[in-house]
Amino acid sequence: METLTVNQPAITLRTDLRSGDIGQIVQVHGTLYAQEYHWDTTFEGYVAESLARFALSNNPNKDRLWIAEAEGQIAGCIGIVGHSNTEAQLRWFLVLAAYRGQGLGRRLIDESVQFCRERGFKSVFLWTTSDLKAAAHLYQSTGFQKTEEQTHQIWGKMITEERYDLQL
Repeated sequence: METLTVNQPAITLRTDLRSGDIGQIVQVHGTLYAQEYHWDTTFEGYVAESLARFALSNNPNKDRLWIAEAEGQIAGCIGIVGHSNTEAQLRWFLVLAAYRGQGLGRRLIDESVQFCRERGFKSVFLWTTSDLKAAAHLYQSTGFQKTEEQTHQIWGKMITEERYDLQL
């Protein structure tokens, strides 16, 4: 476990999955995206389904979930899911509003990309939406490039999903 003092309070990053973590991460995603982007509960279901699969079958040699905590509460998270020996997916990246603009998002992305390099992945991809401009900026500043776009009705809205790829 490592402590990152962004401002007060101190933020602790951990990678050990504990009871309640999956439910809290699903809840935080559902609440935040409903409040900030007006996405419906199908988004929460999407996050729940993917995190449940992760919890049931993650392989520590190619999968990892980072949880950032402040005073015992989730401040942010990010995950890597290895899809093959050469390709990984970055997932569940989120920083709560109270902790944005303090370097936590950058730290989470850097940790996840470093993990991918250490595990020998050749590339990392992620899916995001065009609404998430700050996240896209972080991805691009890390070297990710937008490679695909598709607009469709999902999560109760018309949304443009964007794929970003990083060659390691």
